[in-house]
Amino acid sequence: MQTPYYLIDKARLLPNLEKIAWLRENSGAKSLLALKCFATWSVFDLMSDYMDGTTSSSLYEVRLGKEKFAGETHAYSVAYADHEIAEVLEHSDKILFNSIGQLQKFADASEGHIRGLRVNPGVSTSEFDLADPARPFSRLGEHDPAEIAQVAEQISGLMFHNNCENDDFDRFDEMLALIEDRFGAVIHKMDWISLGGGIHFTGEGYPLDRLAARLKSFAQTYGVQVYLEPGEAAITGAATLEVTVLDTMHNGKNLAIVDSSIEAHMLDLIIYREPAKIAPNTGDHEWMICGKSCLAGDIFGEFRFAAPLKAGDRLSFQDAAGYTMVKKNWFNGVKMPSIAIRELDGTVRLVRDFDYDDFAAALS
Repeated sequence: MQTPYYLIDKARLLPNLEKIAWLRENSGAKSLLALKCFATWSVFDLMSDYMDGTTSSSLYEVRLGKEKFAGETHAYSVAYADHEIAEVLEHSDKILFNSIGQLQKFADASEGHIRGLRVNPGVSTSEFDLADPARPFSRLGEHDPAEIAQVAEQISGLMFHNNCENDDFDRFDEMLALIEDRFGAVIHKMDWISLGGGIHFTGEGYPLDRLAARLKSFAQTYGVQVYLEPGEAAITGAATLEVTVLDTMHNGKNLAIVDSSIEAHMLDLIIYREPAKIAPNTGDHEWMICGKSCLAGDIFGEFRFAAPLKAGDRLSFQDAAGYTMVKKNWFNGVKMPSIAIRELDGTVRLVRDFDYDDFAAALS
């Protein structure tokens, strides 16, 4: 198959989904796929067997969830526009507003719909200011318990999203206790609570039993249905970006140029200044892997190999699903990676290829 392409491996996806299903069975919490992280709908048939639906951040994600993923469809947006609210409501089972202002603005339009409100508890686990929902002056959710209590009769649920890349159960437990202490009175008035995404509970060694017990206890204490919104937890390790070395150079270091671009195909690595992952990353030969765009810093990282790289060699970048495929772009007109799926029986099928017409159609 011609590179570059994203390869989603269902056999690597399945263990994550099985842990999600186990947690649902043992805690009572429902899990919704966060489409902002992963929206490749060709594997939604498998994922929907283990999850309860989708949650979104925009009108188009709401529609995708409704049309392609069985189960519930939760709508959320930092702000809804007047011209899109009717379509958002049409395609959602629940709608979450980011502010009391938006809740009141669309009160009539959403009358009779299941409504919720995002709450900002003021604490998070994010290590990056760029992604910290509890950063100073954050626009992400309401923060005053008294003001939220005043509109409690207009909603039936709340959403707290303050776990970011959190693989520490004790830290999750601590923050949930802070939420209970500050917002417990209004939580008692709700029917459902979303604790958002970012809880890396499918990771190796995570104490799933303790998480299940904590979620079950929380639900019983407040009489609510708990929702989780896993994104990366659902798809970590499930996909690679397959590339080919096009050229090699030496300029103080060994350089290999591949037929892909970090700027176009793994954008989060530039945003957060992190290297890509290659496994195994061992050997006597160290090479800097570079993208083919004209951006000087289009660098995947430095890795070790058993032998010198040469044109025609194939490389696989790991963890190429979450916040990667949804952010791909046409920078420099570099060919968009195709999308392929390895089925559970080992067969690989191409599900989408992109060409010049797709590039031209993205502009005008």
